[in-house]
Amino acid sequence: MARMHARRRGIASSVRPYRKEVPAWSNSDVKEIEGKIIEMRKAGLSCAQIGLVLRDKHGVPNVKLATGKRINAIVRENDLDTDIPEDLRNLMHKALGMRKHLEQNKKDLHNKRQLQLTEAKVRRLVKYYVGSKRLPTGWVYKPETAEILLSR
Repeated sequence: MARMHARRRGIASSVRPYRKEVPAWSNSDVKEIEGKIIEMRKAGLSCAQIGLVLRDKHGVPNVKLATGKRINAIVRENDLDTDIPEDLRNLMHKALGMRKHLEQNKKDLHNKRQLQLTEAKVRRLVKYYVGSKRLPTGWVYKPETAEILLSR
C-alpha cells in the first residue's frame, strides 16, 4: 500500500504474532486488568501509554485477548474518555509544535510543507469523527483555538 503523502510504497516491518487465546504465561485476570486500566486512566495516562505499561510491567501482551475488549472500550464504559480522540489530539499537538517553530523560523520551507500535510491529516480525521458521531456535527479544526482545546 502506498504512503498517504508520497508516491513510495511502505517497507515491511515487524508484526505481532497471530493468536486466538491468551498465552499461558500472561496475566489474564479480567477484573484486575480493568481495574489497572481505570486506575491509570484516572492518573492521566493515554490509552497507548496504558497498553505499554500493561505489557511491560504487568505481563499482559494483548488486552483484547485477555479481556475481550480494547482499552478504549473499557475507558469509554467507565466514562473516562476525553472529548477529543487520542489520535486527533496527538496530530493537533504535532501541528501546534510546528506552528510555534514556524513563528521563529519563517523561512523553514520543509516544516511549512510538513505542517500542511499534518493539518490535512487532522482535517481528514475530523471529517471521519464527525461522520461517526464521536465529535459534534459542527466541529471544525482551527489552529488558533487548538492550543485552548489541548490544554483541557
